[in-house]
Amino acid sequence: MFLAASLLPGADASLGGVQQPVTRHQEQYAGCSYCTLLTGNEPLTILPLTSEMEEAAVKAHYKVCDRLKLEKKQRRMCRRDPGVAETLMEAISMSALECQYQFRFERWNCTLEGRYRASLLKRGFKETAFLYAISSAGLTHAMAKACSAGRMERCTCDEAPDLENREAWQWGGCGDNLKYSNKFVKEFLGKKSIKDLRARVDFHNNLVGMKVIKAGVETTCKCHGVSGSCTVRTCWRQLSPFHEIGKQLKQKYETSLKVGSTTNEATGEGDISPPKKSIPGHSDQIPRTTDLVYIDDSPSFCLMSRYSPGTSGRKCYKDKNCDSICCGRGHNTQSRVVTRPCQCQVRWCCYVECKQCTQREEVYTCKD
Repeated sequence: MFLAASLLPGADASLGGVQQPVTRHQEQYAGCSYCTLLTGNEPLTILPLTSEMEEAAVKAHYKVCDRLKLEKKQRRMCRRDPGVAETLMEAISMSALECQYQFRFERWNCTLEGRYRASLLKRGFKETAFLYAISSAGLTHAMAKACSAGRMERCTCDEAPDLENREAWQWGGCGDNLKYSNKFVKEFLGKKSIKDLRARVDFHNNLVGMKVIKAGVETTCKCHGVSGSCTVRTCWRQLSPFHEIGKQLKQKYETSLKVGSTTNEATGEGDISPPKKSIPGHSDQIPRTTDLVYIDDSPSFCLMSRYSPGTSGRKCYKDKNCDSICCGRGHNTQSRVVTRPCQCQVRWCCYVECKQCTQREEVYTCKD
């Protein structure tokens, strides 16, 4: 059972076009078929949920879980808490968008359309390793945040850890619940196979994503006291922004290691190790638990194949990556006129006044 294949199938459905901004009310009531947006002028009344409304909410939740095409155990975990489906959808979108952002200048730009994604997940490329890591990291991050935001029934804020030398600290606020999140994601992933190298590699890369999340946890504090003094501090744990997680995983992708399989004589189980035969250009370094690993060399991604649409027509930056992305085929140059706001000034009170500036710019795209 693996996370990337269960999370990423829905990615392209939500990423087909430009993502529109979501208002606070829209976000709050997303997925609620019987809710209406409030204007703020309604009289205050108490509206208890009826049994029909609760039943409708449960059915809607189950429907989302079923649409995610989860395995039997994963679907059961999704259904047992109304907040899980929403969190899974958030993790899908967040992981896919971050992947596309990190690879926006690469030949493979994290294309997740159905047939390309399915082919990639069947192979053990370094790009596949990144997909597994970013998807497990996305779910871990989203679940921990959902707990602290009060969107889950089975978890709340992080409990106070054992902190040494706390002095005048007092534990408060609402920390991101990484403890519950890790437990949930590990159960969601299932146990690794001891016989199949590919299964061990995928499981290893999933854990790398979770470890990057854990390593980025920081203790955030707020001071309390007279006249701004810090006689008492309220502290809580907070995860790093997910963009920072994506950046670290991209760095691990760049230094990922090709591996093979050996048998542990003591336990009889398979281990991940450097390839048996030395390969030119590849390191014989024994992979650490924090390294991304892969078993198949990646294709060039230059031309259309089962793994990507190629780079024909891709936008590039003349002095930065056109030579690399266009794979030596050269690039086309188009000139266009664009109008953008400029020379903006803040006016009292309370708006920004801008002029409209027109300029000509050149756009570079890879030749066929």
